[in-house]
Amino acid sequence: MLLGFKTELKLNDRQRTQLAKHCGVARHAWNWGLWLTKNLLDHNKTNPNERLKFPTAIDLHKLLVAMVKPENPWYYECSKSTPQQALMALREAWKRCFNKTAGVPKFKKKGQRDSFTLEGTVKILGDNKIQVPVIGILKTYERLPQVLMKSCTISRSADRWFISFRFDVKQQEVCHTSIIGVDLGIKTLATLSTGEVVQGTKSYKKSAAKLSRMQWLNRHKVIGSNNWKKAQLALAKLHRKIAKIRSDTLHKLTTILAKNHGVIVIEDLNVSGMMANHKLAASIADMGFFEFRRQLTYKCQLYGSKLVVVDRWFPSSKTCSNCGIKKETLSLGKRVFECSHCGFKIDRDLNAAINLSKTVS
Repeated sequence: MLLGFKTELKLNDRQRTQLAKHCGVARHAWNWGLWLTKNLLDHNKTNPNERLKFPTAIDLHKLLVAMVKPENPWYYECSKSTPQQALMALREAWKRCFNKTAGVPKFKKKGQRDSFTLEGTVKILGDNKIQVPVIGILKTYERLPQVLMKSCTISRSADRWFISFRFDVKQQEVCHTSIIGVDLGIKTLATLSTGEVVQGTKSYKKSAAKLSRMQWLNRHKVIGSNNWKKAQLALAKLHRKIAKIRSDTLHKLTTILAKNHGVIVIEDLNVSGMMANHKLAASIADMGFFEFRRQLTYKCQLYGSKLVVVDRWFPSSKTCSNCGIKKETLSLGKRVFECSHCGFKIDRDLNAAINLSKTVS
């Protein structure tokens, strides 16, 4: 299976400028291709008898070389694979849109999620050096895996640059047979059927006041001024810190579950539907339910364990884990489950986790 690796780059000013130029080329190619394809779709909509073929990524790149590059000589200062990969990503975005698995692609803005992909002469040199086209040799802070790769993606988060790539790894054999149920929640991140409770970091909630204060101070700064740039960088750093704390918690939890248990049972949560509740949306986003399932999916495949996803309509909270009798109603505010049939009392989330573990025999 393919496993991703991402690490921070150790750069000088010249390299930072080169990376920023590549980001600009990728962004320009994406926006140009998006403008062209949107105009083509509008033409086909208004002229159904004179429909034009929707271009492939190769068609878009040929048009880019013929129409855009001669007018923008700074394209030649960057690797030729940068606009190619940007147009390939745009074609995939339109494909997801046509299949109704994603929305319409959007134009990119400078400074927001800057990234680009390089292909060609990409290879690892030693423990902490990697060679990429045009830019040359880049250093990293941590040791790199000694693997072969064909491409890499370089991205910026606030004032830091990161490089990521994928490589093949062998799946590990199953060494555990235990079954564990995991119930995700807002008050606590996860309650395990073993009785263990994992508290969520709630990084956004803890930093919400500071974030609000920084945004309030930034409201009247002149856009483009030095003070505005400093404030934007400080905001980006705080957002990165919030995201990293959340990601670190999820990575540690999912790794422990996938490594130490043979079968992990979770519930198929309707995260997008839950986010529609404006009273709970911030808390749900702060926990990262979707990211938890994404990480657990590939880590179970990596460590040889099995992930079982129970139907979202399964009454895990309403069913008594002792006698199996189902309650007709159970309000969200009631945190202790009390069975009227056998008199069994248990924490609501623990009861749900035990019921989830029992679905696998």
